[in-house]
Amino acid sequence: MAEKFLMPKLSPTMEEGQISRWVKNEGDKFDANETLAEVDTDKATMEMTALSGGTLLKILKGEGETAALGEPIAIIGNAGEDFSALLKEISSNGSAKSAATAQAEQHVPTTEKPETVAKEAEKELEKETPQVTSVPAPAPAPAAAAAPATASGRMIVSPIAARMAAENGVDLKSVTGSGPNGRIIKRDIEEALAGGAKKPAATKAFSPSTVVGASGFRDENTSQMRRVIASRLAESIGPIPTFYLTVEIEMDNALTLRKQVNANLSDEEKISVNDVIVKVAAMSLLKHPFVNASYQDKTIRFYEQADIGVAVAIDEGLITPVVRGANLKGFVEISAEIKDLAAKAKAKKLQPEEYTGATFSISNLGMFGIKEFTAIINPPESGILAVGGATPTPVVRDGQIVIRNMMQVTMSCDHRVVDGATGAKFLQTFKQMLENPVMMLM
Repeated sequence: MAEKFLMPKLSPTMEEGQISRWVKNEGDKFDANETLAEVDTDKATMEMTALSGGTLLKILKGEGETAALGEPIAIIGNAGEDFSALLKEISSNGSAKSAATAQAEQHVPTTEKPETVAKEAEKELEKETPQVTSVPAPAPAPAAAAAPATASGRMIVSPIAARMAAENGVDLKSVTGSGPNGRIIKRDIEEALAGGAKKPAATKAFSPSTVVGASGFRDENTSQMRRVIASRLAESIGPIPTFYLTVEIEMDNALTLRKQVNANLSDEEKISVNDVIVKVAAMSLLKHPFVNASYQDKTIRFYEQADIGVAVAIDEGLITPVVRGANLKGFVEISAEIKDLAAKAKAKKLQPEEYTGATFSISNLGMFGIKEFTAIINPPESGILAVGGATPTPVVRDGQIVIRNMMQVTMSCDHRVVDGATGAKFLQTFKQMLENPVMMLM
């Protein structure tokens, strides 16, 4: 009997999913636990599987389209059966969110560990962003090849193909698209590069008679991760009463400590300044319980360990993998764990339990030359540290002007949990441990 296949819940924070790629086509048969499609959630690309076998009769949501939890995305059933009545029902209901999440669980059960029914897809970047993007077709040069364009005169180019072409100087007019409707995809650019495609010859002198119209542009579908980031940051900056505390820290002793530790390690094991900061922040949190806590409306939740979220920038936004029990781990272990989590984040292979449930977060932009900034709290945490770079700075010590490596750190505080004095005392402990690492032993 034909039935609706609903968008399942593939991660704890997922509210909607974006179809990245249909693995099965209309009319294809599938077995139990076989992958039907790949779905971009708020944090990763997941494989969507079915519990029982059948036939994919109709695809309702195509690649690049978004569906809310419980919204029909396909019709499945037995090969050759009539599903017109079901299709009419879905059409008459508009978005047709029937039975919502509970009914979606008929196809992909949701538990606290969705990896039991949904494996993260390991695929090339072209498949991660398959959305079709339109760009105005440039006017053909007299000797140029015919541009792959639609009847409206607009080239169809996937985002990754457009980026690859721009980075490698490939003239899109000379590329023939092999994707649907003549879309230029990653494979076409790779073949063009392999065939020796060169960037257009540079003009030797600017010609003022050149007629240039308005700049072309392309619209890319908003990724699920970017939508969730926007939603959660709006949620944070609105209802959370936030204040900021900034402290300047002399980092010379911490840098010396790092150098001494790295002297006995291989290149792969060497620790970073950020690894030291994570460890010191974790130890400081246990000395100030209100900072390692979260506001729960009628209660305040105090955490026994310091689970530190470390902000990692990836192509689609920002994600904060969590170092569990950082207060219990040494520099080398913290460093290895952060490297592993960052690699997983960039490959979109993080499991939900690896990026949710932090008790406090750290965002370090010092490696980008940023001296000072403020960060937005990630609810329900009560604080986040914004760490700038350590730079040589003239300072006065014992009446003498000397050069010291100074670092600016700003903490964003949730005033519902952390008062000004509480936050200041936490930063005082954090500063003391970095300036005198022996304090970590006390």
